[in-house]
Amino acid sequence: MATCSTGDIKRRIKSVTSTEHITNAMKLVSASKLRKAKSTFEKTQKSIDYVVESIREIFNASKEVPERYLQGKREIKNTCYIIITSNRGLCGGFNSNIIRLAESEMQKSESNSSVIAIGSRGRDHFARNGFNIESEYLLPPEDISFLETHIISKPLIYKYENEEIDEIKLVYTSFASSLEQRPKIVQLLPFEPCDNDSFTAKEREVEYEPSVDEVFNYLIPKYVEMKIFGAIVESATCEHAARRIAMENATDNAREMLQELNLFYNRARQAAITNEISEIVGGAEALK
Repeated sequence: MATCSTGDIKRRIKSVTSTEHITNAMKLVSASKLRKAKSTFEKTQKSIDYVVESIREIFNASKEVPERYLQGKREIKNTCYIIITSNRGLCGGFNSNIIRLAESEMQKSESNSSVIAIGSRGRDHFARNGFNIESEYLLPPEDISFLETHIISKPLIYKYENEEIDEIKLVYTSFASSLEQRPKIVQLLPFEPCDNDSFTAKEREVEYEPSVDEVFNYLIPKYVEMKIFGAIVESATCEHAARRIAMENATDNAREMLQELNLFYNRARQAAITNEISEIVGGAEALK
């Protein structure tokens, strides 16, 4: 930088200033989207948690859950991973953390792996690396409705019932706070009951009408749909939070760089003035 002319430094300052304006604008947009997404997440999360926990309580309270839904009742030969990423970048390690966690889990598993990709970033990565893409859904996560979640889960449940898939896992980013998001894996099926200590309710006799199979054939798809929809809403919130942090860091870095460039520019300008003065003095001395 010391050897650069003042013109080169001025062009660099102009370029970094433009970048700083862009990243700052993107930070403000992401902050606005985060507030909206967080509000949606908080409104839906309580309802989703209530429904999911109610279903889980039925599973744990009943001794008549069909064996095909229970952990350890069938050999795991084929595992399907529902992987939720974003359609855009510039969000720090949001996508790479999810992809890394999913790949690590696949490598540890002894079963055949297939992928349902929600978001183009995950789809592109796993397709490029030769993974079996079962299906893909490329709408932005915040635009995926509960009805579209039903479209995602229905063929998945069908394949599980027909033993084309033996295990279903959901890989997404969980929201801890606006400053912290954690990649997470949740096993959807087969169902893994909680310890009895997790429930304080007394055991009770439950009668199923018209039959046990009919009731659980209705409950299981609803459970999977609610879990997937909740993960999509949560992931969308995390994406905006991660992008806001990434753009804030980029803006701060650009401002620090501008300070350094202005310092270099002032030094180069001072050196040029000093050099001109020295030449004038030298020329005057030569004329004597």
